[in-house]
Amino acid sequence: MTDKIRWGIMSTGYIATEFAKALAILPDAEMAAVGSRSQASADAFGMRFDIPHRHAGYEALAEDPDVDVVYIGTPHNLHRENALLCLDAGKAVLCEKPFTINAAEAQEIIEVARRKQLFLMEAMWTRFIPAIRKIRGMLADGVIGEPRMVMAEFGFRPPFEPDGRLFDPQLGGGALLDLGIYPITLAWLIFGPPQEIVSRASIGATGVDEQNAVVLSYGQGQLAVLASSLQAETPQEAHIIGTQGRIRIHAQWWHPTMFTLSLNGREDQTITVPMGGNGYNYEAAEVMSCLRAGKPESNVMPLDESLAIMKILDQLRAQWGMSYPME
Repeated sequence: MTDKIRWGIMSTGYIATEFAKALAILPDAEMAAVGSRSQASADAFGMRFDIPHRHAGYEALAEDPDVDVVYIGTPHNLHRENALLCLDAGKAVLCEKPFTINAAEAQEIIEVARRKQLFLMEAMWTRFIPAIRKIRGMLADGVIGEPRMVMAEFGFRPPFEPDGRLFDPQLGGGALLDLGIYPITLAWLIFGPPQEIVSRASIGATGVDEQNAVVLSYGQGQLAVLASSLQAETPQEAHIIGTQGRIRIHAQWWHPTMFTLSLNGREDQTITVPMGGNGYNYEAAEVMSCLRAGKPESNVMPLDESLAIMKILDQLRAQWGMSYPME
């Protein structure tokens, strides 16, 4: 491996653009190649970020010998196919969340990566944001006593586009996979795997969930009350409530720089944790750290947890009678 980790970026959409901006501030990262469905798009993206190799097609990107790791920023329905393409070409992979459409697909790419001894990680950036990591440390130290309840939501109201990625079932649309994975991940970080799952969803005209509410219960009586929506702009806050106080994570809570600590009988304390770049740089730095250490997966975002959370998403959709055409 060269002094710099050489990245290939698969896709030239919004999320890939944000990820490229993040790589640009990391001194040990090199953007070596980009792949798009069209040469014009690859050229424009490559010119913007000074990327030398510009491929019309994902296969050429995966086969590029000057790439060490590929970031996959394609629509949900393509994650499995694109990850397998890169793994088969011997490339390490960072795949945007949700990892795949369902747990069976996640299991498949995990098995391939492990068999080939290649690095693989889901790009759940929230786990790596400094404020979230500080909150997890405070919880571990018992700052608010024993956590008993998590309340978190993520909702906004985009224009209704039946063929867009948020609403098209062919693209893995719906609130759950795009937004709901965040509050479910937060609950997992605090309580681990749930014992029971109860939920309701509002299924829209295209057949995907446009809004959902989820209650997760745990072995010692803890509860997570979660929601995601494409029908309404929510406060976009999260609350972690313990026996001796609570933490309110301000909007947008999935990549925060500020939270409020309220301890029973004391004055509230606002805590600021600065974030460098746009936040995607932290997950990229984790990938490069793992690659340099020869680790096949991240301790912060373990593959088994990506799989377990995908199983929760599967169970929720099963409760709603909702499936995707490719399943």
